[in-house]
Formats: sequence, C-alpha cells, structure tokens
Amino acid sequence: MAMFSQNPLLNGPNYSFSEAPKFNAPEGARQHRFDPYTDNGGSTLAIAGADFTIMAGDTRLTSGYSINSRFHPKVFKIGGTTSDQSDATLVLSVVGFAADGEALKERLDAICKMYRYRHGKPMSVKACAQRLSTILYQKRFFPYYAYAILGGLDEEGKGAVYSYDPVGSYEREQCRAGGAAASLIMPFLDNQVNFKNQFIPGSGEGHALQECERRPLTRQEVETLVKDAFDGAVERHIEVGDGLQMMIITKEGIEELILPLKRD
Repeated sequence: MAMFSQNPLLNGPNYSFSEAPKFNAPEGARQHRFDPYTDNGGSTLAIAGADFTIMAGDTRLTSGYSINSRFHPKVFKIGGTTSDQSDATLVLSVVGFAADGEALKERLDAICKMYRYRHGKPMSVKACAQRLSTILYQKRFFPYYAYAILGGLDEEGKGAVYSYDPVGSYEREQCRAGGAAASLIMPFLDNQVNFKNQFIPGSGEGHALQECERRPLTRQEVETLVKDAFDGAVERHIEVGDGLQMMIITKEGIEELILPLKRD
C-alpha cells in the first residue's frame, strides 16, 4: 500500500491525496483516494534498568526525502500538574505520523491529569499501560498511525517499559526500539541489553559455549548504549538524525538530556 511507502518516485509525494486519479476504470469513471497518513520518520528506544528507565528519540522530522524540522521531540513527560511537567512520573514516546503521535500524547496526558486530580496521586505505570492499550483499541478501525512506548517505574521501583502496536496490543519488555531505524537498533539492544548471542570465550565449541552472565546494566552503561545505538542508526538511515533527546526516569524525578547527532 502506498501509505506505508517512503519512495516518492513510485508512489507520489507522502501527503494526503498522494495518489493521482486512476484512468484504468470503465470509461467516464474516475477513482479518487483519500490517504490521511504519512510517515514522518525518526526513531525511538527505551531501556528498563534495575531502578531507572531511559527513553530516547531523535529530533528529525521528515517527509520523504525532505527534512521538515531538525528539532521535533518524540519523547514526552505525561501526567504532571505544572506547565513544564516537572512532577510527571511517566514518559511516552511516539514515532510515525507526527500529528497522530501528538494527538495520542495529548489524550493520554489529559487522562493521567484527570486521574491525578480525582485520586490525589499519580497513575501507576501499569495502570497507564492498560489505559493506553484501551485508547489505541478504541481507534482500531481508524488507528493512530504511531508506534508508542510507555516508560516509568513500577510499584517496586524497578524500571518498566511497555511497547505497543497501533491497535493496542502491548507487553512489558526490558528494551524496545521503534520507528524508521528500529530494524537497525533492535538487534544491537538484543545483544547488549538482553545478552543474546553473548558467550564466554574459550568456554567450549559450538553449542557447548557457555552464555555470558545476564546482569542489570548501570545507568552510565545504558546512557552510553543509547548514544551508540543512535550514532550507528544515523550512519545508515536518512530519516534519523540532528539531535538525540534522552529522558532518564528515577525515583528523584525525570531528567532530560539533549545531545547532538549527525545533521546530514
């Protein structure tokens, strides 16, 4: 389908009414199509630690081969009571169609704020994860064209990351990447965070090799991995770049970092 393509030469420009009228219909009839979706590029990722969660995304906004903005954040604080969300406890990342991502963020933020007003406490990450699934499922016949990841700390203070498909299916994971460069970043996270295909050198041959010990990563290690993941992605994907927005969720609050990425 043209709506999922990023090749303007084959499928026309990536915006609404992108397909020209078809003339292979019966004589005198013309077929028009309204396509409300586009893919604005960019990538996000999230990693859950022992007592923290780090969520990150690049800041490039694209349409086909054009860069619409070099600073368009994809990671947002959710459910705070102040204008700068300084007391928020949850973070949502959205990537895909920028307008749908913005609408989804605003709706979830409003729900979390109403919950906080009514109950006098922030919504837990588990409850918010379930509510976000319901929001997405309610739109299953005309879905938000956005890939969402929700992060926070659970009731035990451990890092929690929930990933979603566009119609609300979700699961809690140790790490997840989404967006244009997800296929480049996710294998790297599988190896470095989930310790898949990591073996002790000299411990045997073939299937006799012993796996490396799976241990929780420190905050500094995760921050380095996030930067390395995006540094690698920008080398191979034209829709990722310009800046790296990183949010670190701890029991003290949410810290935001903005780091540079390649701009070409």
